[in-house]
Amino acid sequence: MRDTNRTTQGSPVRVNASHSCPVSSQALSTRVVLLAGPSGSGKSSLAARTGLPVLRLDDFYKEAGDPTLPLVEGSTDIDWDSVLSWDADAAVAAVAELCRTGRTDVPVYDISTSSRTGHETFHIERTPLFVAEGIFAADIIGRCQSLGLLADALCLRGRPSTTFRRRLLRDLRESRKSVPFLLRRGWRLMRSERRIVARQTELGAHPCNKEEALGRLAAAAAGPHRTPAHSSPSGQ
Repeated sequence: MRDTNRTTQGSPVRVNASHSCPVSSQALSTRVVLLAGPSGSGKSSLAARTGLPVLRLDDFYKEAGDPTLPLVEGSTDIDWDSVLSWDADAAVAAVAELCRTGRTDVPVYDISTSSRTGHETFHIERTPLFVAEGIFAADIIGRCQSLGLLADALCLRGRPSTTFRRRLLRDLRESRKSVPFLLRRGWRLMRSERRIVARQTELGAHPCNKEEALGRLAAAAAGPHRTPAHSSPSGQ
């Protein structure tokens, strides 16, 4: 069985996660919580704490050399923070198959080389809930909602300076990209972090800190729940 806690590194449809269908045995037996947030916000570590199966959406990045990869404006750097660098269709198909059958074939992606190194079967057994986490999770909220797969959608938020430090230390430790690239990207993301959170909130993710996210995940795992109203995306 796949280790769902291993650390690695769509069309936007506006939908409010508070209107999503609760976990229920009357329709699909399994549903997904989409966990979004800026790079370095702590999505992977939080997802691991839940004890639920975790689908890593970052494994659906496109590979280096793909002619559709976007570039950072005014630069030759590939913009890995653009949803155009990611295969949303494949990600939605994997989520749907997991909800339907409890297993799916997923790519194994190496962020340091920007390449897929293989495939593996991801099992969730008969669990009624799993987490799909990644920086583009909010971009598939609308599609998962329309397919009846969504239990909740969350966006982790915090202080941009804290996120910057956490992201840089992780990326250096894992040798994800060259140091100059990581510094350029980190500075750019720190300046745009509040806009990133606001965009993901607009797509339907509920902005929250880790404690609130864990509470909502626990409620979703327990069954039907009442989703709190959105709070302001600019708060800390």
